[in-house]
Amino acid sequence: MWLLLLVVLGLILYRWYRQSLILENLTGKYVLITGCDSGFGNLLSKQLDKRGMKVLAACLTVKGAENLKKETSSRLQTIILDVTDSKSVSSAAERVAATVGSSGLWGLVNNAGFGFALGPNEWQKKEDFLKVLNVNLIGTVDVTLHLLPLIRKAQGRIVNVSSILGRVSSIGGGYSLSKYGVQAFSDSLRRELHEFGVKVSIIEPGAFQTPMVLTADGHLNNLKRLWANLPTEIKDSYGKKYYEQYENGIKGLLNTGSPKIYKVTNCMEHALTAVHPWTRYSAGWDAKLYYIPLSYLPTVISDYLLGLSAPKPANK
Repeated sequence: MWLLLLVVLGLILYRWYRQSLILENLTGKYVLITGCDSGFGNLLSKQLDKRGMKVLAACLTVKGAENLKKETSSRLQTIILDVTDSKSVSSAAERVAATVGSSGLWGLVNNAGFGFALGPNEWQKKEDFLKVLNVNLIGTVDVTLHLLPLIRKAQGRIVNVSSILGRVSSIGGGYSLSKYGVQAFSDSLRRELHEFGVKVSIIEPGAFQTPMVLTADGHLNNLKRLWANLPTEIKDSYGKKYYEQYENGIKGLLNTGSPKIYKVTNCMEHALTAVHPWTRYSAGWDAKLYYIPLSYLPTVISDYLLGLSAPKPANK
């Protein structure tokens, strides 16, 4: 018994020691972060800037870029980038290449995201799915492909932001689809680039109080739009109570968000700076204690547990 406890303690200490090893000479390394107007990307830019790294912060808006510059050092450079626009991505990649030169790009953090896409699948159109997929998945792919030569040159890091909803699809719409896609893209990248010395990490946050979560009206107005545009036959099949239950479910999900968003950016920072970055980082107690265990359960059990709180149609 004591021998077993010693072995377990030894493994815990070894894991702690291994994850505590941080690379040296980080101040000369360039990192590009997308989605820096607010939320995770904004905070990570500030963290890495304080650490002395050369941050290339990609923002969607000029205002977002200007505000970030006011709160950071002269080392940080901003880039205007719309990840859904291939010309914008190509232009940003050219600027990054000119900036980093022969040193290459040490880190790429694909953080830009869109989340106002929650709702029953049948209520949505192809365009609703494309709107979120173009940002969260296709945008991530496009940015990565443009910058891969620079990352290979530096034998650097790729950090892709997925979600715990990329492990458990508990709600309809394109959001979970996009985050499952990020997981698959990251897994294939990690295996392909291993021999080039490039490491790929996936961030799987639970619910956190970023602007996307705090802007509850954005989610609820989208659901209201979907409901209003439904044919009468579909509305009658689901029933008004289904809509109200779904609305309450979204409110409940958003209300569980943690204000400690640094837990996510600390994971990103570790993935960029650690000697031995993890393949996956799950941030938040909801992720660690509910969604991750749920993802490993047999499907029949996870379906039952998720079904307990699911809205019920009119004929049930």
